[in-house]
Formats: sequence, C-alpha cells, structure tokens
Amino acid sequence: MSSYEESVRSELTQWQQDMQRNPSAFGRVSSAVQRRVNRLIPRRVHQVVTAAIKQMTRAMLFGAEALNKPPVLEQTLPQREMTVVARIDFYKRAGAAEGGVTGAGGLLMGLADFPLLMGLKMKLLFEIAALYGYTTRDYRERVFMLYVFQLAFSSQERRQVVYQHIANWPAHSTQLPVDINQFDWLTFQQEYRDYIDLVKMAQLIPGIGAAVGIVANYRLIDQLGHTAMNAYRMRWEAEGKM
Repeated sequence: MSSYEESVRSELTQWQQDMQRNPSAFGRVSSAVQRRVNRLIPRRVHQVVTAAIKQMTRAMLFGAEALNKPPVLEQTLPQREMTVVARIDFYKRAGAAEGGVTGAGGLLMGLADFPLLMGLKMKLLFEIAALYGYTTRDYRERVFMLYVFQLAFSSQERRQVVYQHIANWPAHSTQLPVDINQFDWLTFQQEYRDYIDLVKMAQLIPGIGAAVGIVANYRLIDQLGHTAMNAYRMRWEAEGKM
C-alpha cells in the first residue's frame, strides 16, 4: 500500500465515523424544532417546493445528456484525485462568484441563487463520479449521487440512514424502484432546505448578501466535494481497488 493510500484510508475512516456518530443534543433539538415548523407550513407549500426540486433534479439527472461524462479508466487513485480536487476548487470559485453576484442583487436575485447553486452541485457530482470510473448513464449511479447529496446536506439523523444505503450499495442498489418518481422527494427537499435555510436566508439581507453568498456557496460546494470523494473512496475500498 502506498503512503497516499494509507493517508486516504485514514481520512476515510474518520469520515465514516463522522457519518455514523449519534446526533448531538443541539442537533436533536434543532431537528425537532424544524420538524415542528414544517408541520405548520401548509401542505400545498411543501408540495410546490418538493415539485420544484423534483423537476429541477430530474432535469439535471435524466434530461441533460451534456452532463454525462465518460468514465475515466486506467488511472491510479492519486491521478484521479488530483483531478477531482482541481474540479472541486473550480466549482468552489464558480459558486462563490455566483453567490456574490446574486447576493448583491437583492431579493429576487438572491432567490435565483437556489437553482443556480443546485446546478453547480449536480454538475460537480457528475464529474466526480466519472473521474472515479463510474458511468453516469446508469440509473443506479444517478441515485447514488442523490444519496451523496443527502449525506452532504442532511441532519445527522438522516445521514445515519443514508450512510447505510451507501455502505451496503451492492445490495441496496438491487432494491431501488424502477420509477424515479418513487424516490422520497419530500424528505430530500426538506432535509436540503432545512440544512441551508439559515445560511441562505442571510444572503437576502441587503448590505451583507454578497459577502454571505460568496462564503456560503464556497463552503457548501467544498462540503459536497469532500463528501463525494469519501463516498467513492468507500466504494473503491469495498470493490478491492485500493
């Protein structure tokens, strides 16, 4: 085993422990409060938000052939991850720039940041999947990307559930619904929205929106990239590739 792989295994082990740790007391209280708030929001509002995220994500996952990248073959793990890190850095800069522009543009521009940022995140996931050698034309690989997304932007309680899906991917992937409409979109949108609500709402505040948008988008994309790298490392390890 190379020194690089030893370092990767150490990082992966720490990440796996983080994904499986129990929710903190503060986290449990926050989740309980958020669930209570969600119950106060009219069902129609939930349906509209869920439909918007569902359609946007479906378009990115199933309607945009340009997002499909051919899987990278015949490269070592260090070679792949050098490119992965470079692409994450590129998307962090792009997200920060986009967040700064929309944050400085007031309420309407701030609201426009939501689909723009989602688009950058999805494009990044497609690239990372291909760089680790997985074909994104496979429906199951696209669901795997949705799980990676949830791992990055969910409560710790939800992370524990999703982590088990990824940790047992060969078995879980055989149980996936044939129809993407059967995916749990309501949980997906609520967890994502709840996770970034406080940060992204601050982006709408006049005077500080641009600064908040730059920092928030940079960190959110960095978190997604870090999560994706470790999720695919875990698959490589399970498949005996490292």
